Amino acid sequence: MAHRVYAFETPDRFVAGAVGQPGGRTFYLQAREGTRVVTVALEKVQVAILAERLTELLAEVRGRGADVPEEPPAAELDRNPLEEPIVAAFRVGTMAIVWDGDDETVLVEAREVTEEDEEDEDEPEAVDAPVEDVDDDIDLMRIRLEPGRALAFAAQALEIVAAGRPPCPFCGQPLNPEGHICPRRNGYMH
Repeated sequence: MAHRVYAFETPDRFVAGAVGQPGGRTFYLQAREGTRVVTVALEKVQVAILAERLTELLAEVRGRGADVPEEPPAAELDRNPLEEPIVAAFRVGTMAIVWDGDDETVLVEAREVTEEDEEDEDEPEAVDAPVEDVDDDIDLMRIRLEPGRALAFAAQALEIVAAGRPPCPFCGQPLNPEGHICPRRNGYMH
């Protein structure tokens, strides 16, 4: 089966979102350009890493003289829910972000999870280069963003991640409504 490339050169919308209750949420990236909407599923940690890496990348290129705002433009912040129906085209394995200095945009790529990715699931890998040699059976989502939109995406994505369960004040693990067995309290409930 040939791979599909979902390319968005000037997306009308690019957001992260979650569906479900904290502790059991499913995370998504969603891009829309005109009437075309593509949604991909991924892990919470992937959303957090993508947002953090985008912020770091844009701060670095700003330091090198690129025209990148320090804060996301208020008009670019998108706090609306994901567009329905939410049907994931694929589950994300490897992601890449690249600064394109020629047109001063950020390229975000999300590649379908492979068996190799599932074997290396213990250590999420962040790749800082686009995937050029994609296997024929691997789907890919490619989004090009202006710096302000990329910063707005990162801010919105971090809000989505932080909206989950609060951390335990002792060990930092997610705190369930009924509490949890805390290793810092010698196995007692907190």
